[in-house]
This record gives sequence, C-alpha cells and structure tokens, in this order.
Amino acid sequence: MSIAALKKEVKKNIDKADERVLKMVNAMLVADQEEDWYDELPEAVKKDLDISLQQEKDGLLIPHAEVMKKYKKWLTK
Repeated sequence: MSIAALKKEVKKNIDKADERVLKMVNAMLVADQEEDWYDELPEAVKKDLDISLQQEKDGLLIPHAEVMKKYKKWLTK
C-alpha cells in the first residue's frame, strides 16, 4: 500500500473512530514527534548504557529468572 493510499485509509477510519481510539492515535502521533529521551542523558550515562548493550550482545548477562532461582533462599514473602 502506498503512503498516499495509507493516509486516505487512515483519514477514513479516523472519521469513524470513537473518542478512545482518537485519544490513542493522538498520543501515538504526539509521542512520535517528541525528541528521544536518550539524547538528553548525560554522556557518562550514555556510555554506561552502551557498555551494557554490548555486554548483552556478547552474551555476558545472566537472565533474571536464573538469578532469582540461584538466590531464592534469600527471598522473603
């Protein structure tokens, strides 16, 4: 479907949408226009996030379920 056809279809559906759907669509459109919060982070935090993402790619992280299983005896309810 072309962009023009998609826009036409969306406009047709918007005219039929109820208030709940209109609010959801509007929230998505507003969120899409906002700047990425990552850009506002301090450089040191960005560096730490980049390191963590690389560790994840390299398989160096332990899954949460595995950690919880290992330390189950120290958990309290």
